[in-house]
Amino acid sequence: MTATASNDSPPAMNQDVQRLIAHAVTLAPIQVAVVHPCDGASLSAALDARDAGLIRPTLVAPRARLEAVAAAGGIDLGGVDIVDVPHSHAAAERAVELARDGRVEALMKGSLHTDELMAAVVSAASGLRTKRRVSHCFVLQTPRYPHPFIVTDAAINLAPTLEQKADIVRNAIDLARVIGIETPRVAILAAVETVSPAMPATLDAAALCKMADRGQISGGLLDGPLAIDNAVSLDAALTKGIRSDVAGQADILVVPDLESGNMLAKVLIYLGDATSAGVVLGARVPIVLTSRADPLVSRIASCAIAVMLAHHYRNAPP
Repeated sequence: MTATASNDSPPAMNQDVQRLIAHAVTLAPIQVAVVHPCDGASLSAALDARDAGLIRPTLVAPRARLEAVAAAGGIDLGGVDIVDVPHSHAAAERAVELARDGRVEALMKGSLHTDELMAAVVSAASGLRTKRRVSHCFVLQTPRYPHPFIVTDAAINLAPTLEQKADIVRNAIDLARVIGIETPRVAILAAVETVSPAMPATLDAAALCKMADRGQISGGLLDGPLAIDNAVSLDAALTKGIRSDVAGQADILVVPDLESGNMLAKVLIYLGDATSAGVVLGARVPIVLTSRADPLVSRIASCAIAVMLAHHYRNAPP
């Protein structure tokens, strides 16, 4: 992937993202409730994902607003399933009902706020909750790292507890395995690579690794605490005398809190030319959770991941 021509240009679609989308296209398209796509970007993204052979969209939004957005953007809504609701809050609730009733296999965020959609998803009455904590995963690919990797959680859990971090790790391992990483290497990040009682993130990292040793977290190789340089650079790890199956080659970066994760992901995207995709796990259906600022390639890649997860959930429900 080459550097973009300007700071505002979307990153080019690298080969790993192309392969991911190409694989998802070989699977049958899934029915997706697109929640309140009442701006040009989110409406176009849903229809572009349809045209790419990934999804069959059900647009859940006020019909008059949808038609106005479509008319302003020259978008043809012919043949598209529309569920008319009065406002964004009702759109979130109705989309969750469609997922609960099995009429759609995934949700896709439109122009409503993330909190509004997720409140409907995690409600006790939603029927979408599982034993897991819901969490968000960024799937990223940068020119300076040899393979795609996951950053979690950078969008849902503000200051997760140890128990919540365990679910965040489990969700990320599940996603990594679905996208083809058989035994993902999981780096539990902190500012330093040594355990310090003065730094709670290092204590959580050590505890998570011991939980993995005891079989409470399975499917991946865990190590931590690791600073970000030790997690992604073999040279940095060797310089500091770290011997690990994870250090320098992590597939999953587990951040201490949402603020650090959000900043890490966005620095990689905006300054590191990373291609990104975003999805929420831990509910009964995958949730495509992209930003209104995300380029089309990110939205399409996010839908591709949701397709792979939805097909996986048919045989192994969360």
